[in-house]
Amino acid sequence: MTHPNDNFFERVYSIVRQIPYGKVTSYGAIAKALGTARSARMVGWAMNASHHLEDVPAHRVVNRKGLLTGKLHFDGTNLMQQLLENEGIQVRDNQIVDFDTHFWEPEMPK
Repeated sequence: MTHPNDNFFERVYSIVRQIPYGKVTSYGAIAKALGTARSARMVGWAMNASHHLEDVPAHRVVNRKGLLTGKLHFDGTNLMQQLLENEGIQVRDNQIVDFDTHFWEPEMPK
């Protein structure tokens, strides 16, 4: 039996897989691209459920202010930050430095 959120989660993952190396996007931007602008929290749930999927770069999804709000869901205290820093993104106090220059705006899937 499939869960009603499975299709939504897969649509979220489809967008997250498109985030370029060295870029980030937000839960809300993904929700907006899916045509469900008020479902940022659901996008967060999808990201939380994605950690068993190696091809979903969940570390590239942050809140609208560039805060690493999902970091508690990664193994190890600073893994999310380390993954971002490996891509050349500077993080200070759990927030992306120069967030606007690293932000990637997803497009609505066709």
